[in-house]
Amino acid sequence: MELDHLVVGAATLDEGVAWCECVLGVTPQPGGKHALMGTHNRLVNISGPRHPRCYLEVIAIDPNAPLPGRPRWFDLDLPALRERLAQGPGLIHWVARVPNLDAALAYWRGEGVDAGEATAASRGNLRWRIALRADGRRLRREALPVLIEWGDAHPTDTLPDQAVQLLDFDTRDGLRARLQTPRGEVELEVIG
Repeated sequence: MELDHLVVGAATLDEGVAWCECVLGVTPQPGGKHALMGTHNRLVNISGPRHPRCYLEVIAIDPNAPLPGRPRWFDLDLPALRERLAQGPGLIHWVARVPNLDAALAYWRGEGVDAGEATAASRGNLRWRIALRADGRRLRREALPVLIEWGDAHPTDTLPDQAVQLLDFDTRDGLRARLQTPRGEVELEVIG
């Protein structure tokens, strides 16, 4: 299991873009829409020697998408998180890449952790399988991530280098990440 991406939640995608420009000093690249969840995103490549193939995802509920018929991922439907995001974007979770999602989920089930069910998803030429809980909740115990297994392509394959690099990542005392950016070093800490 290795860090795949950091998830920054925003009340609107425009607010998430403005946050990136202000905090990180870069404009996130176009991502796309997640029809399965009624969300859309923008991305920043944060790969570095310690964290290859890693990116930051700015995600928000897509106001033009139909309701997904299930709770959205990362607690985005929870009133408490929506109220918090109304005050401004912030780091809300992380996603870990695994080579075999079914095996990872079976292991976690054996440890008493309900990480959800493997669900196929896609956006453009990207295909992946992701663990989704029926309730859409983030795993808070030991800051456990959402698990993902990528197909042949990965978002960082086409994301440009924007001079943002993940330096440190820690989940021991709450989710924290330190990045080198055009604005200098920036530390992000999980919100809500």
